[in-house]
Amino acid sequence: MQSRTLEQPLALTVVTSHCPTNGKEEEVNTDSMEEEAEFSWEEYMEETGTTAAPHTTFRHVEISLQSSFQPGMKLEVANKSSPDTYWVATIITTCGQLLLLRFSGYGEDRKADFWCDVMTAELHPVGWCAQNSKTLMPPEAIKEKYNDWTEFLIQDLTGSRTAPANLLEGPLRGKNTVDLVIEGSVLELQDVSDPFLYWPVRVVQNVGGRLRLRYSGLSEDHQAQDTWLFYLDVRLRPLGWALENRLALEPPTELRSLKSAPDWQQALEDARLDAQKSPLPLEVFKDHVDLPKHSFKAGMKLEMVSPWEQLQICPVSVTKVYNEVYFQVALDDFSVETKPRFVVCHTNSSGILPVQWSLKNGVGLERPPGYEGQDFDWADYLKQSGTEAAPDACFPDTWQNRSFAKDMWLEAVNPRRPAEVCVAQITQVRGRLLWLRLEGVPKPLSECIVDVESMDIFPVGWCEANAYPLTPPLKPVCQKQKKIAVVQPEKPLAPSQPVETTPVNHCLPVTVDSGSANGRYCCSKIFVNHRCFSGPYLNKGRIAELPQAVGPGKCTLVLRELLSMLINAAYKPGRVLKELQELEDQSWDCQEETLKAKYKGKTYRSTIRIVRLADQIPDFCRKVCVKLQCCPNLFSPVLVADKCPKNCSLQTKTKYTYYYGKKRKLSKPMGGEETAEGELAKPTRRRKKRKAIFVQKKRRSSAVDYTPAGSPQDSDEGEEDEEMALQSGSEGTSSEPREDHTDASSVEVTSSRPRRAATLRRAVSMGNAAGSQEASGGRRRSTRSLSAYNQNKYQPPKGQDMQVEEEEGQLVLDRNPLEWSVDEVVQFINSTDCASLANIFQEQDIDGQALLLLTLPTVQECMDLKLGPAIKLCHQIERVKVAFYRQYAN
Repeated sequence: MQSRTLEQPLALTVVTSHCPTNGKEEEVNTDSMEEEAEFSWEEYMEETGTTAAPHTTFRHVEISLQSSFQPGMKLEVANKSSPDTYWVATIITTCGQLLLLRFSGYGEDRKADFWCDVMTAELHPVGWCAQNSKTLMPPEAIKEKYNDWTEFLIQDLTGSRTAPANLLEGPLRGKNTVDLVIEGSVLELQDVSDPFLYWPVRVVQNVGGRLRLRYSGLSEDHQAQDTWLFYLDVRLRPLGWALENRLALEPPTELRSLKSAPDWQQALEDARLDAQKSPLPLEVFKDHVDLPKHSFKAGMKLEMVSPWEQLQICPVSVTKVYNEVYFQVALDDFSVETKPRFVVCHTNSSGILPVQWSLKNGVGLERPPGYEGQDFDWADYLKQSGTEAAPDACFPDTWQNRSFAKDMWLEAVNPRRPAEVCVAQITQVRGRLLWLRLEGVPKPLSECIVDVESMDIFPVGWCEANAYPLTPPLKPVCQKQKKIAVVQPEKPLAPSQPVETTPVNHCLPVTVDSGSANGRYCCSKIFVNHRCFSGPYLNKGRIAELPQAVGPGKCTLVLRELLSMLINAAYKPGRVLKELQELEDQSWDCQEETLKAKYKGKTYRSTIRIVRLADQIPDFCRKVCVKLQCCPNLFSPVLVADKCPKNCSLQTKTKYTYYYGKKRKLSKPMGGEETAEGELAKPTRRRKKRKAIFVQKKRRSSAVDYTPAGSPQDSDEGEEDEEMALQSGSEGTSSEPREDHTDASSVEVTSSRPRRAATLRRAVSMGNAAGSQEASGGRRRSTRSLSAYNQNKYQPPKGQDMQVEEEEGQLVLDRNPLEWSVDEVVQFINSTDCASLANIFQEQDIDGQALLLLTLPTVQECMDLKLGPAIKLCHQIERVKVAFYRQYAN
């Protein structure tokens, strides 16, 4: 069933064009002026409007990325306070070559958990101190917790696993399981046609756990006989397995004629000597699954995906039962003088199906060759042959599809060229079978059927992560130029450039640092702790819909996926993209990645610096959280199972915001801030010019100024989109859109909160005159206009139990709204004519401070409200703001 041909993937020829541009508005490529030559999964799926199969559905890849160290393993670690002494610690979790440890004796208390790097920390297997006469002493913080520490250690270590010594020292130190299989490693491979026959094979290449194997005794001249298998395949065993289980060690039948018997025997001896010089750690086989016993009997009938013909499901018969694990099935064939075709199977073999499976799943079943009946019917067929169908209990779950769905994309091995991995799309899902279309492979060879448990399918990005060439589509959609509008000054036409034809090899491997594959450049899972505080930028509801973890995998790929999800979970993705663009640290080993954000039909692009090393991920995640003003544990390598150590759920909505950190006071404006009546206060400083971020959107038909008052309105600012300004009031700003010549009562000033209070009081004093001016101008009144409120001086009510009251048309509060809890905000909204919106405030945890920061744009966009309900709600919020300024701001 395993093909052994090795061929090189095809290269493509791409025409690169150089186009002259002229005029104020030109169409340009988002990343460069030339067509992209290399295939991009992200661009391809975006333009085809499809999605990738979830990484978690590829169980063999998930297992391959796990650390060799497992949670629960014990080891001996040097005490920080006393380096000459050691104590036993337990591995809590892993992240690449980083281990999160907890000293024995702390129990479930994680306050003293600490990270260490396997490559640099002094770590030893349990028993090392006794062998080297070193002192075992508990940390000072828990020294008095137990009277008899010896008895405690005996109980703690009984039944536990110690970290393997060879993973803590020597050349294998810190390596993941898949990296333990190196070039030249020797294993034993089961014969494809005889389950009792094995022969040694050497690893020629290890691509993320997918091994290119060459039989011992064969040279490079016999590359056509090489076999590709994933390291978890049950046919692979450690050297010596055959002898231990009294099985035969002989070369495959089809290869025996290539060499004489003495040469094969010499090749076996050489393989054993090589294995002794560099033995393969048994940890490689820790994830191998023991095959279950089967219930098949000779003569039973079943259906099977044909290993001989493309896209066929055929009737087959059990012709031989080897033992309780293996059996043989042969194709039902009634043709004259036909050589029988058979294959060795076990219960977990892919492609074996119960009788009537094709009928139940609406899939065609091939008639046996030479069958005389007109229409094939299983009932008649079993009756004529006098045989029985294999019971359904003989088969694994034939319905489970592992979350694969039609039109999802993945990477798959070309069954006719096993060295080639292609872009593939799922065209059909039936039970546990997937119908794939391999892109870049000419028809009709481009279609195949695979099992959901197949180890020849991989998630999107697997080839890139392992620096292996991926065969792209013959005509990649991503080579189309994505066009956006960019305003540029007039310039003379440049002379046209000749069109060149440049051959580009899509199959050149990416240069990767030695040891980067699944080593220090790969990380474990990064968790999204949904219960943690999400801050002003991220939508808590969208955060709750994200997967619990991303990874494991290559650091840059995992972080790119995580950041993309966070950007898409933001109220304003463009603003989060801008914040991430400013994130950097001189100590980081970074790689630049281009990320995109979509919002209201527009596409933002920005280059983000992402760390490449696993040991820098905790610091990177923490600083991203700080930048986004959310809980530092919202996403990190550590899973917050129940309660966040930061107690962020008990903090106010503005706990982590810049507003809180800068300690701006909600007080009376300083002298000189308020100008003559009717004028707007000038901003204290110009808005900082942002880095250019391309915005993909059609030009607006109406000329509306979206620049906050006082901001420079030059051509550079004209390119910025209004969505890039933070709509949350955490910095005391607002970017509510306004029309030119709007009156003072409806204009928002980019300044601090005291000036905003002055503007509101000034708007109150202007009274109905401002409202009439707006009506005559035919414009919509802003929610900032307070002309409807009474101008009489407020007197606080005495002896009142009600939270809010009406006094002469004005709202009266008996408690500072800054101190309102979420429930109190919901109670207030319920008391207004916007009661139907109260659940939104509850879901988004809006407390009193957050309520006072809401503006019309944020209400519209963050709560996804239409203009009418948004204005109605803002009117009620403005009532609270006015009452706050009158009662408490002074």
